[in-house]
Amino acid sequence: MTQSHPSRRSRIAVAGTAGVLALAGSVVTAFPAAAGGNGCENRNNNTVAKLTDCVTLEGVMEHLDEFQAIADANGGTRASGTPGYTASAQYVEDRLEAAGWTVERQAFEFPYFQQTSSAFARVAPTATTYVEGTDYAVATYSGSGDVTATVQAVDVTIPPVGTANGNTSGCEDADFAGFTPGNIALLQRGTCTFGEKAENAREAGAVGVVLFNEGQPGRDTLLSPTLGAPLENAIPVVGVSYATGTELAQAGTSVRIQVDAVSGIRETENVIAELSGRTSDNVVMAGAHLDSVPEGPGINDNGSGSAGLIEVAENLAKVKPTNTIRFAWWGAEELGLLGSAEYVDSLSEDQVADIGLYLNFDMIGSPNFARFIYDGDQSTFPAPDGVNVPEGSDQIEYVFEDFYESRGLYYEGTEFSGRSDYQAFINANIPSGGLFTGAEVEKQEYQVPLYGGEAGVAYDPNYHQAGDDITNLDPKALDENSDAVAYAVLTLAYDSSRVNDVAGRPVPGGTYEGDPNARQYRVEAEQEAGGGGLHAGHDHGGVEV
Repeated sequence: MTQSHPSRRSRIAVAGTAGVLALAGSVVTAFPAAAGGNGCENRNNNTVAKLTDCVTLEGVMEHLDEFQAIADANGGTRASGTPGYTASAQYVEDRLEAAGWTVERQAFEFPYFQQTSSAFARVAPTATTYVEGTDYAVATYSGSGDVTATVQAVDVTIPPVGTANGNTSGCEDADFAGFTPGNIALLQRGTCTFGEKAENAREAGAVGVVLFNEGQPGRDTLLSPTLGAPLENAIPVVGVSYATGTELAQAGTSVRIQVDAVSGIRETENVIAELSGRTSDNVVMAGAHLDSVPEGPGINDNGSGSAGLIEVAENLAKVKPTNTIRFAWWGAEELGLLGSAEYVDSLSEDQVADIGLYLNFDMIGSPNFARFIYDGDQSTFPAPDGVNVPEGSDQIEYVFEDFYESRGLYYEGTEFSGRSDYQAFINANIPSGGLFTGAEVEKQEYQVPLYGGEAGVAYDPNYHQAGDDITNLDPKALDENSDAVAYAVLTLAYDSSRVNDVAGRPVPGGTYEGDPNARQYRVEAEQEAGGGGLHAGHDHGGVEV
């Protein structure tokens, strides 16, 4: 069943006339671009042509306008744990119930953190002001405060030892035997978690903590730590590089740490909607995270994927598929993929087995976009260590390739990096795939003739910022990818046998069936881009993430 891409060679495709190609030995049905159908709300959109005619850019933008209005009315954000998220979840529920789907909301508690301001500076012996994101990073779940005090190194190792996690700085009570209460503790990465280090320092009387990296290759850059969870009576905590840490370890050094943040346990929820099929033991599931970062309204990240799913769901409502379709809008993705993990963890073994596959849509309208498909066959991006890509994920990749081939649109792979909501599903050995249009990584020169846009500029210049608003989209990408969502969901809802050998029946009217070894629009280049971004990783210290 499993197929693989042909061996890759260095080739940069040149944009040409778009069109649908009849590949040798394949069955091809051409599907027109969405044009906006009449009577869509009353029609059984059981063919690709009908469904993609009804899934329109206008419809997707209606939902995004609503998400923007929700953010505007709630402090500029739709982050989980805020009223803006609650209103977003209510909007999704209302739209899906009105369309005839069965909707549930799964509530769960999660550790909330929002930083509003910070400053970090060396006061003595030489005054130096540090820049957040370049010279220092506020630890996730840091406490608030504004403290200036002497820096006291606690069991640090300078120069570094030869292997990672080679010291116990701040991990043991004995480390603080000579610590002066009222000082700021300088602690080094290694052995135990940053949360343990920070708590031990607070109990020893420290008024703040500076955490710095170990110094080995790969552990000498800026440290972006997390304390793991909110801590009681937490003190301000920042992370710095090994080089900065060694400077601060010098005798007579004092620093100022200022952090203003909110940290605590809050409640949020997932929204789960289901459309019954003829069978219930081979569920085709698709999801998009609904929450934004606290800094902005999150219209591309990830209002775009959320709105695309709403639009597809409303136009699928009268379809009677073979496989049950289940859509999910995840909460707390931006704080560590928490909603999707909560959902999968809540399922019984049989319920996990009933999910035939999972499709993930996280950022499908980036303003300087490229068309990325998760690389299910790992022909371009082998999965990182510890990330398993289940069998059948390659076939999901080929379904999306089929769509782009049918439209004459260029596309390329992106890695399963473990940084979006597919992770909980592939951990459960559920075949997965999806679409992405790029985040903070810069577009490359070879991509401009294929997608348009500007090289040397991030796919989304407003990624995780206040500027991720209703203007932060490319309408062409959003329109095309909403149709791609519709195509994949309908195709696999009728027949998922290519993914998991579960027999189905063909989509009425047929689908495009291209040869994975004879693609015309798959981009092959000497330097594959990948797209970057999505949920940002944070370092726990002794625990690798």
